[in-house]
Amino acid sequence: MDDHRDRISRLPDDFLLQILSWLPTKDVWVTSLLSKRWRNLWTLVPRLNFDLRHHDNACTKFTKFVDRSLLLHKAPTLESLHIKIGSKCPRADVETGVWVRIAVDRSVRELDISYCSGEEPIRMPKCLFDCRTLVVLKLQNASLVDATSYDCFSALKTLHLLDVKYVDDQSLPSILSCCTTLEDLVVQRCPGDNVKIVNLTAPCLKNLSLHKSSQAFEGDDDGFLIDAPKLKCLDIEDYWGGFCYIEDMPEVVEANVDVIYKNTEKLMGSLTSIKRLALCLITSDAAYPVGTVFSQLVHLELCTCAPRWWDLLTRLIEDSPNLRVLKLRQKHIRRAPCPGISWKQPVSLPNGLLLLHLETFKWELYEGSENQKEVAIFVLKHATRLKKAIISPKPTSTLQEKHEMLKELSSARRGSSMCELLFD
Repeated sequence: MDDHRDRISRLPDDFLLQILSWLPTKDVWVTSLLSKRWRNLWTLVPRLNFDLRHHDNACTKFTKFVDRSLLLHKAPTLESLHIKIGSKCPRADVETGVWVRIAVDRSVRELDISYCSGEEPIRMPKCLFDCRTLVVLKLQNASLVDATSYDCFSALKTLHLLDVKYVDDQSLPSILSCCTTLEDLVVQRCPGDNVKIVNLTAPCLKNLSLHKSSQAFEGDDDGFLIDAPKLKCLDIEDYWGGFCYIEDMPEVVEANVDVIYKNTEKLMGSLTSIKRLALCLITSDAAYPVGTVFSQLVHLELCTCAPRWWDLLTRLIEDSPNLRVLKLRQKHIRRAPCPGISWKQPVSLPNGLLLLHLETFKWELYEGSENQKEVAIFVLKHATRLKKAIISPKPTSTLQEKHEMLKELSSARRGSSMCELLFD
């Protein structure tokens, strides 16, 4: 054991500090008890990570530890400061303000402040907006109402704003106008954030996530306006309605669109370069403009919770000539079905072929209803290059129901002689 310990102790400081940087600071501090070799090493770790939960949610104990750690910190630069604090700390505003000021004075490059949801957001100190070294900024349940300028965010590449309270509608556009090199943006809306329309203009943005929290919003005039011509990946989840209008994004290759908008033509019509798409919509007729072709789409995952989801599937099969992977699954509680409405099969393309390139077909939570059976049999019949079809019944299906599903699909005609039908 002594030899093993000695070998670790003989490693260079830089190597040890790199390892310690990825541990919670509380665990890093414990290493100071190992030997003289380790006594002061923890004070040189460039990444600090504090979590109230690691201190049994004891606020006084936690704040003293953070204060002491920052006071004794001797690293040449503070690469990152992560603080997760909860409602057990009645002076969270004051304490967090002091820690942020220290981090700014130490030229911090990455700052992550998370405060428990459901509480009044903690105010960020004005000095945060004078930090010219920040490359990554992540805030959760924070208030930016004291901000007067964001001119110093020119180096920022990653910005996550979860349940953040702003001054008004112009706050976020003002922030983004100064983030000239921003590549990754996450915005999660919350009621009472003082914003009606989120207006995003980011010429260098590559990854964008837009979410509304699980609490209700009022009215349909609450939405997103996006202008990000270099965007590669889009993730939008909005279960409370409203709208999302997007300028052309010719470089988007991957998207998750999970919304309950009545009309998504402007949103979906801008995704013609998409290669991978996860989709959950309540509309099929107004899903995207007639004549739109997703010529590069090879991977489609479609949610089956909408009453007439199969109509949207029909359109997508007709308008995605190079589809290789098709996955169907119910992500949410199913909305009320439309009785008496049957599935209308896709119309053949001019060359008489549909699903020509499909290789993988997967259906999760399959129920074996008449419409579902028609869809599954259609895919098996027309996908002439299908290699694998995986059917996973819903967990509540009885053994007899599963047997009937298997028998029906196994006897269905297959367009591909090499198709393997798997029943999970």
